[in-house]
Amino acid sequence: MGEFLTRLRNDKIGLMGLIGVLLICIIGLLAPFIAPHNPTEIFNEYRLVSPNSQFLLGTDDLGRDILSRIIYGAQVSLMVGLIAVGIGAGFGLLFGLLAGYFQGVIDNIIMRVMDVLFAFPDLLLALAIVAVLGPNLKNTMIAIGLVFIPVFTRLVRSSVISVKEMEYVTNAKSIGASHFRIIVRHLTPNILAPFLVQITLALSSAILAEAALSFLGLGIQPPDPSWGSMLNTSRKFMEIAPWTAIFPAVFIIFTIFCFNLLGDSLRDIFDPRLKDQ
Repeated sequence: MGEFLTRLRNDKIGLMGLIGVLLICIIGLLAPFIAPHNPTEIFNEYRLVSPNSQFLLGTDDLGRDILSRIIYGAQVSLMVGLIAVGIGAGFGLLFGLLAGYFQGVIDNIIMRVMDVLFAFPDLLLALAIVAVLGPNLKNTMIAIGLVFIPVFTRLVRSSVISVKEMEYVTNAKSIGASHFRIIVRHLTPNILAPFLVQITLALSSAILAEAALSFLGLGIQPPDPSWGSMLNTSRKFMEIAPWTAIFPAVFIIFTIFCFNLLGDSLRDIFDPRLKDQ
């Protein structure tokens, strides 16, 4: 752990990404305390007001404070990202371990299902799932989580196949260790590095997917704040009130950028050979 922190501290780009991610997390966690207004409160006399001392980022077409909605939108985005990636990573880890360790029939069944899911573009698959389940926060998280299962499954399977031939795994089999013990004690800890990197990168994709679904009206439903839905409503007022679209877009870009910086840095730290490629 000490070596890891030292490498991360020496990686300026990765450190910038980490600071940005922590900043977004702090904003989301402290939303009720730092938001100047209720995100759904309507100020009828202040519709489409430009940024000023009372409304630092201006107001939208209904007179709601954009800054407050962005702050609470960070909370929603992080929650959707964490839960959706948790679903994808959890099932992906399970399926990948089973497919990579046992192979044969189990491997064929699992990977053929994953191939079917991979045949659909990510956003199209998420749209189809939400359309079937219905547009709301819970179903958005489920849809995005299901989209990520094949990604994690393939990653874990390939890592397990390369690790299970190692000498320490062979030794564990020779002394009669159970399949469960080998998977939990010997395989899982040794595939965590690429798995954790993929989680970091998947978080940015999940946040972007949530914004896209909300923009299309199939994600977070009004009046709950979401960066994607804010972009959707603001497109009608781009010419007369550009701040209604600029600020949510900036936060989306900044958040995804920071997660990607952190993910790339972690990948280099866990496998320094990638720097030379």
